[in-house]
Amino acid sequence: MQSRKRTGGKAASKRERAQPANDVTGDANAVSFERQSSRDPEIEKLRAQQRKERGKLVLWRRPITTMHYFSRELLYELQKLTIGVLQHRVKVVLATILVVVFLLSYYLDGPHQTYVSSLERQILWCSYWIGLGVLSSIGLGTGLHTFLLYLGPHIASVTLAAFDCNSVDFPEPPYPLDIVCPEEELPYPITFWAVMSKVRLEACMWGVGTAIGELPPYFMARAARLSGDEDEDPDYEEIEAVLHSEKKDPLTRAKKAMHRLVQRVGFFGILLCASIPNPLFDLAGITCGHFLVPFWTFFGATIIGKSLIKMHIQKMFVIVAFSEHHFEGAIDLIGLVPYIGPYVQAPFKDYLNNQKRKLHRQAGQEPDTSNLLSWVFGRLLLLMVLYFLLSIIHSMAQRFARRRDEDYIHRKLHQHHSRTH
Repeated sequence: MQSRKRTGGKAASKRERAQPANDVTGDANAVSFERQSSRDPEIEKLRAQQRKERGKLVLWRRPITTMHYFSRELLYELQKLTIGVLQHRVKVVLATILVVVFLLSYYLDGPHQTYVSSLERQILWCSYWIGLGVLSSIGLGTGLHTFLLYLGPHIASVTLAAFDCNSVDFPEPPYPLDIVCPEEELPYPITFWAVMSKVRLEACMWGVGTAIGELPPYFMARAARLSGDEDEDPDYEEIEAVLHSEKKDPLTRAKKAMHRLVQRVGFFGILLCASIPNPLFDLAGITCGHFLVPFWTFFGATIIGKSLIKMHIQKMFVIVAFSEHHFEGAIDLIGLVPYIGPYVQAPFKDYLNNQKRKLHRQAGQEPDTSNLLSWVFGRLLLLMVLYFLLSIIHSMAQRFARRRDEDYIHRKLHQHHSRTH
């Protein structure tokens, strides 16, 4: 009897141990079936239809649905952020302590206030340019091009002021919010390198921001690869479509060449792609994330290329273009264009004369901003900001719709799998 019990116990134990193995095998088979089914022509056709429908989620075509999906995606992201904060309680407590210490030192009187004020100005100034850099590159192609709208005009203004004032020691305040010529000029002509040095901090901080803005494509592709859902990642699908495309146009060739360069060369390939003005750099981030390139290899090469190499190239170009003799020469050349030249030249001349009057006014005196070119640039800036906000709304609404569509496909595959088994 005892022998039968032991034998029966061993058999039951074997069945219990075998059951989890069968479950694991079943889960693996389900995953394998789902991956094979996701490549089924019907599923691919369904995904193409869903992608086409998501493209219609814009405010001027489906305003109510778009805002509804945007609101739900915003709540979803806030929920993820709250969960992430709660999972890092120690870091949150340390950050809170640092903030409290900073606030106490900020509001309590004492001799340290001179240093606190100087530190505050530097932090706000650097944060401003880092934020603009992030806005310029984040959003997978829908970023606000803040170099053309903010940094480029700032460097141009400093360049024009430096050559007209023959100095870069602008009074602070109002600099950097406004530029007024100092009372004393340098005894020697202003140099190109002096202007470079004057705008180096903001240019480098903007470059750091653009490098930070390239991280979302990298992290999304990396997470999709680690989770095994790379086939459902739309950005990776875009790369696959480009790599298998038979088109011979320059854009497709450039995308393929950059993909091969990053994949084969690694750090120096990423550095080269980040060191030149490259609107296709999102593909480099997606490629690095998909092939699990280490974070510091990708981010280190990106931040060196964007904040040190590319930023100095762009900065040199703007300074050379807006140095006094080059800028005035370009305005004179505009006037030589037959028929329309004098009409196009007039607002540029007014702008240049207005800038010179602003530079030589007394500190505290309100500048005259009535200029056609300034008015047009201000309206262009407003339109670009509105377009950027609209692109954020559309992107978040389409992201929510994509997640809902993928859930629908998963349910459909599971139902089909349960019927066949």
